[in-house]
Amino acid sequence: MAEYHPADWVPQSLFPFENRFVELDGHRIHYVDEGTGPVLLLLHGNPTWSFLYRDIILRLRNSFRCIAPDYPGFGLSHPAPGYDFLPSSHARIIETFADSLALDNVTIMMQDWGGPIGLRFAGKHPGRVAGLVIGNTWGWPIDGDPHFERFSSLMGGRVGRVIIRRFNAFVNVMIPMNVKRHRVPSEVMKAYRNPFPTPDSREPTWIFPREIRGSSVFLAQVEAGLGSLTGKPALIVWGDRDIAFKEKERQHFEEIFKAHNTVILHGAGHYIQEDAPDEIATAITSWWKEKMT
Repeated sequence: MAEYHPADWVPQSLFPFENRFVELDGHRIHYVDEGTGPVLLLLHGNPTWSFLYRDIILRLRNSFRCIAPDYPGFGLSHPAPGYDFLPSSHARIIETFADSLALDNVTIMMQDWGGPIGLRFAGKHPGRVAGLVIGNTWGWPIDGDPHFERFSSLMGGRVGRVIIRRFNAFVNVMIPMNVKRHRVPSEVMKAYRNPFPTPDSREPTWIFPREIRGSSVFLAQVEAGLGSLTGKPALIVWGDRDIAFKEKERQHFEEIFKAHNTVILHGAGHYIQEDAPDEIATAITSWWKEKMT
């Protein structure tokens, strides 16, 4: 996979952060580490990267230490040869990443596949987790859910693989379709598009939808770990125009995390970090003062 520096295709005005790298298990992991204070570990989904959190980091870095890694094959992170890009493998990388930075007393923000990946780490290490910020995501197997099974079958099947590899469809279609409050600017789309310049480099963005069905064992492990987290403070920030995760998933999280605050991001789509960074940053700041101090 070709290596890029953000200055090549992301204006400094959009991503004004130092780019840090750490070698883990043969991967070169890129991450942002900005600010000081309580640690916020910001986990992206598909087909995004740490760039997704840029506006939230800018708003919170005066009060928090904001850490946003890219999974191998996403953003500026480069995978080791033979890496399988499975969610369970990404979760192990995040665990190793947290160990390498000696992260403790961490609050994890998660959205999309960042949910299962982050909840797997949290469920295995509840003593290292202070709280959870849960965006539009899930943390359990979807067996028998026709909504998710249809999506996984289409985008994670043969047709999906062709259009994703040939046309970078998960970036070029899914991102504009799922940012609801505004049109995504061309320079922002370029920052999401350019990590995937070739058909082979786009393979990880196809594996994620395939694994909605294919990673049932991993998702069952995630669900099993939720019992150790039910007493953790949780802030639920939820876009109400998401075509993927809807009221049912939000209510399930509210049932699991009794000590929750919920903020509905009215009119926001799946990519809540693009639609509502101000509201999310304000919600995190207010929740922290109320529940975490």
